[in-house]
Amino acid sequence: MSEAKTMPDITPNAPQRALALHRGLDRVWRNDRGLWGQITAVNHTTLGLRFMGTALVCFAIGGILAMLIRAQLATPQGAFLDSERYNQIFTMHGSIMMFLFAIPMLEGLAIYMLPKILGTRDMAFPRLTALGYWCYLFGGLILLFALLAGVAPDGGWFMYTPLSGATYSPGINADIWLLGITFVEISAICAAAEITVTILRQRAPGMKLTQMPLLAWYLLGTSVMMLVGFPPLILGSILLEIERAFDWPFFDVARGGDPLLWQHLFWLFGHPEVYIIFLPAAGVLSTIIPVLSRTPILGYGAIVAAIVALVFLSFGLWVHHMFTVGIPHMALAFFSAASVLVAVPTAVQVFAWIGTMWKGQPQLRLPMLHVIGFFLTFVMGGLTGVMLAIVPFNWQVHDTAFVTAHLHYVLIGGFVFPMMAAATYWMPQITGRAPIKGLGAAAFCVILIGFHGTFFIMHLTGLMGMPRRIDVYPGNPEWTWLNLTSSIFGFVMTIGFALFALDLILQALMGRRRSRNPWQAPTLEWAMALPTPSYTFASLPLPAQQHADARLVLARGEGALPGAPRGLRELLVTEAGSARPDHVAVLPGNSALPLGLAAAIGLFVLMMLAGLYWMTLPALALVTVLVWRWGRGMAFARDHDPVPVAPGLDLPVQCHKRMTLAHTGAVCLLVANGTLFASLLFGVGFLSVVAPGWPAPSPGQGGMPEALLIGAIVLALAIGMLAARFADAARRRAKPVFAGAGAGLTANLVALALVGWLAATALDDPTAHARDALHGVLAGYVGLHAFIVSGFAGFAFDQARRGEIARTRPGSLPG
Repeated sequence: MSEAKTMPDITPNAPQRALALHRGLDRVWRNDRGLWGQITAVNHTTLGLRFMGTALVCFAIGGILAMLIRAQLATPQGAFLDSERYNQIFTMHGSIMMFLFAIPMLEGLAIYMLPKILGTRDMAFPRLTALGYWCYLFGGLILLFALLAGVAPDGGWFMYTPLSGATYSPGINADIWLLGITFVEISAICAAAEITVTILRQRAPGMKLTQMPLLAWYLLGTSVMMLVGFPPLILGSILLEIERAFDWPFFDVARGGDPLLWQHLFWLFGHPEVYIIFLPAAGVLSTIIPVLSRTPILGYGAIVAAIVALVFLSFGLWVHHMFTVGIPHMALAFFSAASVLVAVPTAVQVFAWIGTMWKGQPQLRLPMLHVIGFFLTFVMGGLTGVMLAIVPFNWQVHDTAFVTAHLHYVLIGGFVFPMMAAATYWMPQITGRAPIKGLGAAAFCVILIGFHGTFFIMHLTGLMGMPRRIDVYPGNPEWTWLNLTSSIFGFVMTIGFALFALDLILQALMGRRRSRNPWQAPTLEWAMALPTPSYTFASLPLPAQQHADARLVLARGEGALPGAPRGLRELLVTEAGSARPDHVAVLPGNSALPLGLAAAIGLFVLMMLAGLYWMTLPALALVTVLVWRWGRGMAFARDHDPVPVAPGLDLPVQCHKRMTLAHTGAVCLLVANGTLFASLLFGVGFLSVVAPGWPAPSPGQGGMPEALLIGAIVLALAIGMLAARFADAARRRAKPVFAGAGAGLTANLVALALVGWLAATALDDPTAHARDALHGVLAGYVGLHAFIVSGFAGFAFDQARRGEIARTRPGSLPG
């Protein structure tokens, strides 16, 4: 191994007074006081709990909607809800549980836990974490207020076209789903980039990828899947909203579109979504089971391999949900085989957990009860999933209650039970208190009985032919008593969840004080005071200190980067593979910018919903200004001395490095952007090859040859890139960079103007045919990126003007 990749021996710092370190760090890292402090908070502990708390409220709302559904289905001709309200309720139930509960809950878990298990002080981009929360909150409120106003989405949580198109859904119901969910998905993309960068670049010194906790591996796989899985749905939502608002025919068969394009884009997200939800829950199990079994996890390497296999295989299964749409038999065979194959890495993990319990001495404590609930539920859901992967069987039960039962066995068994185990396991760390004896176990028993009583019976009604998404049904005797029984057990399950929530509340308010490590766990998150301090670790754990018993050593500052002697929010950045210390990052403090930016994006969404499209321009201008201000807050106008990290180890500050956290974050966002563009190209290929109404009518003649304009745009963008490289080369030679930065800005602005000219003069009417609509979308995609790149070039030019770019400080210039 080369010297650059070798982890050096780091001498521990001399011990200091723990109380003095605590006070100094708390002054720097704590939230501001009062309501303003809640608005401006960017601390990962605060935001992680906020995500999870809001997700639990949404879970309660979704549960209430589920009870309304079961009340309607308890009798054949249920008059509890009319059809319109019922459609809104079952659509919102699915949307809330998927987008407002499951994804934000795993985001909150990752944000809260990652710094604690990796040995760092915060997430990589604290303000991005706060922005993600506010986008989640505002997007969720749009959906919930629509439900109260009676204009909630009513086309199902999957919003299939043409039902969700303007012809069959003329109101704003579908627009609320498309814009509100896309607003919420901004939070998911923010969290995915945040999680990925934190895991890759902020592990404690010497914590190699092959040595980090399994929970981090699971969350890394989840974040990568979110970066790749969410863009297809975002693209589909954008295309459908454009069709509804401006009549561009992406899904209209009569004008060259195809409703199946929506299904492909949706399920390119929808099936990986199942594993996006499952992986963090599996990480919880891989953390709790070895601790409560008093033995190390069995098969660490096999579990990591299974995680990687799940990440890749999950993106090859999306047609699993489209077996009845008439695709070729060869494709049916491929996707059926892939759907069966994905059970293998899941089974590897299940057997590893069972083997760990068999090898150790399992303790039947409250978290372990929920683990048992997972095994009893998820394995059954996995078996019915394999059944649904077989095409003939899938044809028989497609769109029946059998599929609904399978979905709930997988999601509740594979996510809710592990999350309840996580809540009972880590609640002492959050509150510093013990649970109320007996109440949690009673809640678990009621939930388990109620769940299986509700959904096991739905397998039977589905096999008897009962369809999904109906509000009334014939009075068939074999359906009636089964549905009534399901509804009764559904209310039993609701009582269980209410008891579980009561248990958490009483523990927080009345539980007795708990010891610092009640489970005697060896993991790093227990190497700190309870409740968790704002700064997490007084000093960052060195290789020999990455265990729970190092609590006093770290509190005395014997780890790396002790205290806050410079009064800044500092953390250690390491290399991605070896975790070799690289530099010190200075994080921004509390800020209202995330709230302001989320509000500006929310204003854009509201103007779109109101049909005031011209008013979206001021909202976009406000977004641009706030993004610019966001970047200005991280600029460095002077050199910084190296920071003492440990005896003999002084590291530079981020402004003197090129491979910073921001650089890694930009790579993550480029991956998401590349996936969005690949999805767009997939749409172009799908419509041009599969959709009826092609080949398209002959195009009209634009004012300037289209090829000439496209060539000019490419040339201008290339000149801008070369100018940026020229400016960076000048910086390295300690020469002025104004010329290069100015040339880059000018070239990108020219490219932006040429895209506008192309749209105005060389494109045909985008409402005439899907081909012309796709041309318009591609032009808009290029124009948006030309605008963004122009903004980057302008920011670099402004940095050069302010003296924030120097030979030792690359600023925003490319490397």
